[in-house]
Amino acid sequence: MKTIKTLTIAAAAALSVISAASFAQTVSATSLTLDGAEAKIAAQAKQNGEQYKILEASNGNVVHMTAELYK
Repeated sequence: MKTIKTLTIAAAAALSVISAASFAQTVSATSLTLDGAEAKIAAQAKQNGEQYKILEASNGNVVHMTAELYK
């Protein structure tokens, strides 16, 4: 009985992680500055009524930024 409860809890935890990940959306933007790229990400998030979390930013001739949008 204890094993069944443990498996049920583990399955529920795994499903909740999968469910939460399915609502996230990854977006990217490019600009000449970090502030410019973040402003574009923020505008996309605002348009969708979501928040954002920056995942990465790289700088070469232009700034490329990737973020995850979530509710």
